[in-house]
Amino acid sequence: MVFRLRRWFLLPVLGAFISTPLSAAVIFKPGEKAKYVAPGEEEISGNAGELFHVAQEAEQKHDLKRALRAYRTLFKKYPKDALAPGSAFKAAQLQEQTKDYLGAAESYRWLMEKYPSDLHFEEAIEGLFRIGEMYLNGKKIKVLGISVANAHDRAVEIFAAIIRNAPFGKYTARAQFDIGLAREKDGANDAAIQAYQAVVDKFPNDPVAADAQYQIGYIWFTAAKAGTKDFAATDKARTAFEDFLYRFPNSEKGPQARANLGLLEKKTTSTAFKIAKFYDKQKAYRAAVIYYNEVIRTQPGSVESTEAQKRIDQLRKKVGDAAIEPPKTDVAAEKKKAAEREGRTAKGGPAMRGSANEVAPLPPPETDPALPPPASLMPDNTTAPASSPSDESSASSSEAPASSETSPAADASASPAP
Repeated sequence: MVFRLRRWFLLPVLGAFISTPLSAAVIFKPGEKAKYVAPGEEEISGNAGELFHVAQEAEQKHDLKRALRAYRTLFKKYPKDALAPGSAFKAAQLQEQTKDYLGAAESYRWLMEKYPSDLHFEEAIEGLFRIGEMYLNGKKIKVLGISVANAHDRAVEIFAAIIRNAPFGKYTARAQFDIGLAREKDGANDAAIQAYQAVVDKFPNDPVAADAQYQIGYIWFTAAKAGTKDFAATDKARTAFEDFLYRFPNSEKGPQARANLGLLEKKTTSTAFKIAKFYDKQKAYRAAVIYYNEVIRTQPGSVESTEAQKRIDQLRKKVGDAAIEPPKTDVAAEKKKAAEREGRTAKGGPAMRGSANEVAPLPPPETDPALPPPASLMPDNTTAPASSPSDESSASSSEAPASSETSPAADASASPAP
């Protein structure tokens, strides 16, 4: 009877072993319970050559999980071996193929930073840039179907790694521009303008520089339209668009820049006319006439210009020229004051026209302000700009600048990438 009970008890156990795939493994360790390990998860050991052989054999059998594990074990355990760079590149390709994009970015970056002279260096940068643009254009970072991080922050980290490790590379200017685009999409317009300006300053001959200069104007343009608290937004937008037309007269965005300038002029005229009427109502006629003249100067022939001239004529008859014209300066007194200033300058050293920086300029910053802190895909060991290592969460939080109150978020759909 006992024998029959044991047979009955062993049947399910035997059935479980029979149903287990032959490639699975049961791991026994001293002092530990037996542990079932799924195919591809078992530990892989051996020297670099043996690991590479295992990876190649697994890849030929389409066992990508095992191949990837062998490649990763190789370049992590034997980073100085000649097979390590190629293994990192193969691992990155397999990770992209299996849609492990963050893992692929880590492997590409490892190769890029450890082996800048490797024959796969340019391909690693291209792969890293491809993943960065994927996150820039809306790819979500999810765990168990839940978004766990800002994809734009991760994109910025990737682009920053490209800029630091390949400052004169094929994708460097685009990476710098995409940092600006990511920040603009997040509404961090001050950081976006800083990144775009870095493109214009560092890569003036790259085609993407024209797009960067246009985006600077566009950010200020949308801020002016939205009624920002920054009263200089209109002037800054006008200056940016004028610089754009001067530097890139043949750009396809030239007509739109000119149209935007026309709208800015109308806004300026409307604002000046409102200010003039305000001072007029307060009987501050001299100030009112100044703004009426500004309307006439900026929009000759417009309805506002005609009304402004008519009101100036009325005020001239009502209160006289002396009440509306600016007070005359005493030329002789001004010359005397200027001579006294020159005398003091000769005795006491150079006159300070503005800040102390004009006489003793500050040294250049140690780091590039247009770049965020180093990426946190893996422990940082880059050399420029220098920074201390940090984990992913601290890198993302410290790197993302706060959105400026003075420059509201621009419409991301109106910010085309080149």
